[in-house]
Amino acid sequence: MYRVKEAFYTLQGEGAQAGRAAVFCRFSKCNLWNGREADRASAVCSFCDTDFVGTDGQNGGRFDTAEALADHIVALWPFDGPGSDQQGAKPYVVCTGGEPLLQLDEPLIAALHKRGFEVGVETNGTLPAPSGIDWLCVSPKADARVVIRECDELKLVYPQPLAMPERFLSINARYYFLSPMASPAMPEGGVDPVKASNTRKAVGYCLQHPRWRLTIQMHKIVGID
Repeated sequence: MYRVKEAFYTLQGEGAQAGRAAVFCRFSKCNLWNGREADRASAVCSFCDTDFVGTDGQNGGRFDTAEALADHIVALWPFDGPGSDQQGAKPYVVCTGGEPLLQLDEPLIAALHKRGFEVGVETNGTLPAPSGIDWLCVSPKADARVVIRECDELKLVYPQPLAMPERFLSINARYYFLSPMASPAMPEGGVDPVKASNTRKAVGYCLQHPRWRLTIQMHKIVGID
């Protein structure tokens, strides 16, 4: 059984794949916060701004088999089917959460590959990744132990007192990104002074440590999901 909070077609807003069309599949549940506001202060990841509780979001639901969920994701791709895009674009799905590695497994990855999709994952890195993932993004949180030691991109929300960038340089990544932390209580479209301050801090760190690159949430700036 796979539990999906929501699934939707959009553009990837962050990191090395920014601007790429993708189906986002947001799995329910996380191992670093239960999603309840009453428990936020005591959570390992207390700054999360994502609703991943339940299965009641856009195109969310429960899926008994990998084949059923893969078909659901294919139906959200806007063309007639994988490989039908006139520009030759490879269909792409981003498995996120919550924490997707609580549910994502090799049968689902295989079912998506069979339908022509590349599979991307955004994870906190605390759980082993199944084989077959095409693009792996690790985003460490606080003092949670990261067990994934190799990935395509490391995307660190910055600043985190318990998760400063130098702690993760032993992880082998093609790209190292800093993403300025926003205020989780800030309404969409509002001016967030916390994020503005953290963006300046992230810029300064990247200038002093050129291995790191700045990534911003493009999707929020342009007003897409």
